[in-house]
Amino acid sequence: MRKARTLSLFFLPALEARVTTAWQPLADVYRAREGWIVKMDLAGVRPQDITIVVRGSQLRISGVRHDWIVDEGWHHYAMEIAYDRFERTIELPCDLEHAGITVECREGMLLLRVAVKKESENV
Repeated sequence: MRKARTLSLFFLPALEARVTTAWQPLADVYRAREGWIVKMDLAGVRPQDITIVVRGSQLRISGVRHDWIVDEGWHHYAMEIAYDRFERTIELPCDLEHAGITVECREGMLLLRVAVKKESENV
């Protein structure tokens, strides 16, 4: 059994290299009179590249940010901005299945306004 454990540890870095982890954008959550406001920092992400899924009390926001400014022949010198796939799940203390959700993209921010009925609140 010890030998198998050693082999799995030996191959672990190779297995980890295959898994692409999504970056997680920063988010602010506000309580409002009519429900909730979720504000997410998605600078450089096009609205058509964002997907929002509601399941129970969770909002799952995912998508992709593309590096649109790179031209042929360019090689990066330093890169600090996360590109590629992103995903973030926000849990709210209420059932969102019948909530009214409006989406707005403004100045690099995604704004989700979540209107919930009082009886679906768990707070």
